[in-house]
Amino acid sequence: MLRTTAATLSKRCLRYHQTARMSTRTPERLPNTQSPIIPNLKFFNSVTPDGEQIPTYRVLDGSGKILDGADAVEIDEALARRIYEHMQLLPTLDNVLYNVQRQGKISFYMTTYGEEATVIGSAAGLQLDDEILGQYREMGVLLWRNFGLDNVMAQCFGTQDDTSGKGRQMPVHFGSPKHHFHTISSPLATQIPQAAGVAYALRRSPDRRSSVAACFFGEGAASEGDFHAGLLLASTVPSPVVFIARNNGFAISTPSMEQYYGDGIASRGPGYGIDTIRVDGNDVLAVMSAVREGRRRALEQGRAVLIEAMTYRVGHHSTSDDSYAYRARSEVEDRKRIDNPIARFKLYLESKGWWDETAEEELKARLKADVMKAFKKAEAMPYCEVGEMFTDVYGGEQPWNIKEQREELTHLLRKYGKTWKPWSAQLKKHKNRGEDLVKAS
Repeated sequence: MLRTTAATLSKRCLRYHQTARMSTRTPERLPNTQSPIIPNLKFFNSVTPDGEQIPTYRVLDGSGKILDGADAVEIDEALARRIYEHMQLLPTLDNVLYNVQRQGKISFYMTTYGEEATVIGSAAGLQLDDEILGQYREMGVLLWRNFGLDNVMAQCFGTQDDTSGKGRQMPVHFGSPKHHFHTISSPLATQIPQAAGVAYALRRSPDRRSSVAACFFGEGAASEGDFHAGLLLASTVPSPVVFIARNNGFAISTPSMEQYYGDGIASRGPGYGIDTIRVDGNDVLAVMSAVREGRRRALEQGRAVLIEAMTYRVGHHSTSDDSYAYRARSEVEDRKRIDNPIARFKLYLESKGWWDETAEEELKARLKADVMKAFKKAEAMPYCEVGEMFTDVYGGEQPWNIKEQREELTHLLRKYGKTWKPWSAQLKKHKNRGEDLVKAS
């Protein structure tokens, strides 16, 4: 009995000393990884250590006051006023062009109501030579880069002055090589892997290594496979791209709570090993700070950064949508009143002594006059020559099928262009009324 007890105690002492020695050693890890070996069956479902939801970075509270201890970029009066003026310009444009579409003068339109801080704050946080790959609501980035109201109207009306695509694209599908803004395409999320490729090209070009690609998309687009392909490429190749997810609460009619079960879009960033932040998308200073820091990290590390901007789409998805079919009008009105990004930044400007009601009235009158002037100019402008529909698609010599289509249309115009009223009426809207084809040899 005593011998058995002594043997048991001896084994226990040996086990204790072995455990003590193991506790002082570096934990064992799986080969080729930094994952420590543990003896516990431990599942996890959070990217935060405490299991809480990912926090949201904010600088300005709802009354326009800077939060105590907030990390924010320095901003002077000139920059602050420019930001505010561009935030006010967006709804001024939206009001006119939305109504113009309802009158049948343009075919389509998408507003930025409620997302002004996300768009303009991002534009202010980037450099002018950073490459932009947008989705649908980034017109404000172009305006920040001095694209101009005339160009906006020319694109939406499809006039001969349309520098984005000579009237061959849907409204709000902007593009401008001069302003480093890649042409928007309708298919959802295609710009995300493209942005990874653009950023990789920048990294490989000695004269462009100080630039990044910035890619905008909605949280609905993050449900597409292209989202994962783009983040995987940008994190492993790697490439300096700043992914900016506008989480505005809806993918057309699908609310965000039905789009994913996890903690939003930001929770996906760490899975690809990239720096990630969630930001209050209705706080323009927070967005600008996050994008500016995200850009710095993307350049420094040479790989992607993910920013999720939490905002709310006040407007309908597009002029083809009636959002009151799937959300209450009172919900929209409450969000407009309680968390208006323009009103919040206005309160900040007023608290600094940089803005007052006189300046507000003068700004709104000037912006409305500028928008109406550009609208009237575009409304009176003809479309491009009919023959332009066959140009710019292919480089070099035109292929046989394009030549064949051009010849067929030329034949039909010569035969019916002046005698069939629907065609003759439409040709009057084009520069030279189709004569560029009719008189061609």
